[in-house]
Amino acid sequence: MLRLSNVRKIFNAGRPNEWVALDGVNLVIEPGKITALTGPSGSGKTTLLTLMGCMARPTSGRIWLDGQEMTSLPERFLTQIRRESFGFIFQQCNLIKGLTTLDNVMLPAYPTGEPFKSLRQRALQLLDLFSLTPKANAKVEWLSGGEAQRTAIARSLINDPRVIIADEPTAHLDTHLSNEFMEIVQQLNREGRTIILASHDPLVHQAEWISAVVMMRDGRVEEAG
Repeated sequence: MLRLSNVRKIFNAGRPNEWVALDGVNLVIEPGKITALTGPSGSGKTTLLTLMGCMARPTSGRIWLDGQEMTSLPERFLTQIRRESFGFIFQQCNLIKGLTTLDNVMLPAYPTGEPFKSLRQRALQLLDLFSLTPKANAKVEWLSGGEAQRTAIARSLINDPRVIIADEPTAHLDTHLSNEFMEIVQQLNREGRTIILASHDPLVHQAEWISAVVMMRDGRVEEAG
């Protein structure tokens, strides 16, 4: 379970361009559920995702993951939690051009020190899961939009995370690919993973399989349920 208590995030504090991205957020993310964050641009969705995923620290307030308070942990421990507990799917796939599909999937696991042979085998299993085996040795710039998205999802699973965080994952996908992505999300959830999505897309946040919707505006939670 993720729990946030009075979380604030301020950028450029004390300067003329000070910006309050999050302003006193209190929120509970239930484990094993699919939670969608929605709201207008600038409402704080992406900032909230980065804090929950240990990619940044709040200016004030506290965040707990399964009862462990994370906001005061040294960076090396946050890095370990981020690597072991979270998988990230970004609005842009953020695949590294010049590398193969297989290399991109393996990349987040290199710091773990796992033997290359077993890591490669697990990555190949993920590619097979998403029907990408024929593209394993293809450079990622040769992939179609759907193939790139599935590669990004496979990459997010390489460290077997408990929580998947996705930021506007359907923003650059057509309706067919969006539906394909949502089928994958439901399968990941059936496997017991917690899914947190930020999306403007009604196809996502109004889907019947969403467990909870968090409405945000001006850095605050307007409604959660």
